[in-house]
Amino acid sequence: MVIRLEKTVAGRAFTTPGQGNPRLWWAVGWCLAAVWALGFPLVSHLHTHRVWGLSAAIGYGCAAIAACRLPWPRARTASLVCALAGAVVVPLTYLVLTGAQQSEVGVIERSGALMLHQGTPYLAHPHEAVEYTPYLPGMALFGMPRALLGADHGALSLLGDARVWCALVLLGCLEAGRRVLNTPGPARPPRDGRLPYGTALSLLIASPLVALPLCVSGVDLPLTGLCCLALACAARDRPVAAGLALAAACSLKWTAWPAVAVAVALLGWSYGRRAAVRGAVTATAGTALLILPSALLAPRAMVEQVLAFPTGMGGVATPADSPLPGRLLADLGPVGWYAAVGLLLLGALTVGASLLLRPPTGLVSAAQRLAAGLCVGFLLAPAGRFGYLALPIVLVVWTRQAAPERATRVVRPHAVSRRSGVDAPRSDTARPRGVVGTTTAAGSATAGGSR
Repeated sequence: MVIRLEKTVAGRAFTTPGQGNPRLWWAVGWCLAAVWALGFPLVSHLHTHRVWGLSAAIGYGCAAIAACRLPWPRARTASLVCALAGAVVVPLTYLVLTGAQQSEVGVIERSGALMLHQGTPYLAHPHEAVEYTPYLPGMALFGMPRALLGADHGALSLLGDARVWCALVLLGCLEAGRRVLNTPGPARPPRDGRLPYGTALSLLIASPLVALPLCVSGVDLPLTGLCCLALACAARDRPVAAGLALAAACSLKWTAWPAVAVAVALLGWSYGRRAAVRGAVTATAGTALLILPSALLAPRAMVEQVLAFPTGMGGVATPADSPLPGRLLADLGPVGWYAAVGLLLLGALTVGASLLLRPPTGLVSAAQRLAAGLCVGFLLAPAGRFGYLALPIVLVVWTRQAAPERATRVVRPHAVSRRSGVDAPRSDTARPRGVVGTTTAAGSATAGGSR
């Protein structure tokens, strides 16, 4: 009997480095992070980046000292506390209380006020780049606390800042995804050599990859968390929950839309056509429900600000001008712009074909496929920023860390019937929801654990 199997073996995103002397690797890592952060106050012209770089460099430096001088494993905890304080808590608190922010934070908070007053987050006739809102209507929700609470007092200023809510949504989605996957918490260290989940998550949050955008802008953090949660739900045969998370993500930025195709492919391969359809319908209907009201109220403004402006075809140049391949091609003129768009579409078709020909077989492989598609999009888009690449990196790192320790193998009954000649229903109702199959060395199938 030939059985198509799915492997979801958890990779080692954060393994305990150096079995002999882990403190050396931790100290070296914190030193490298400190050097990276120190570059911002030296070369950046943005006030928020300079503030973060100085504070983070001090925090990372203290973390390196703690990793070297304190006994292990207490040194690991102390270094994480120093890094989180210097790279997240101190700079975020200072920037929020002083009102220092990147322009996108102000854009979100203005869109929240506009949504409350006119039902759409878009200005009818924008004249400057900061007056454009290159996000879908769902992003305005993160600006509503500022519109409701104001900025007159310190506590209200802290609670109303959009960055705080973006960070809370990220952390909430990652924790919900961990619970869906039944990943052991900090008190139950995994047995495969990885760091405990809580330690690994703290390390990820304290890293410059997440700490910098969390403090200065935070725009992509809720999108990242929702994509992680959606893939976790899809990997655990929860198509409706996955669709709802995808709808929320797709209502924030159009860059989340490829996640729908990946999650549907994962559902279809692992749990059958019915699960895939339910996930796709939920995601599509939910996205339409969240986007259509604003689209009907201001269709022209939405098209210009959400589609034309981010791709460099708006009336005002976009500030997203990192020297990525797509941007360099677009700078050559109309021919270069069309070449960049053509390459972008070709990359999208290639990733889409891979989903049909070789669907993702588990959480980790789905995250890798989505990350590959997003990297292609960010690199070849006519306008982009290096910071956008944080989304695919967090996807890969978190899913590898949060994936179950043991291999999970999914038996597809209709694949068995086609290849062995045995009558078996094609529907995924042939086995209980969430129950997977494992195989022995001889190739016989036995029932696995339930969700």
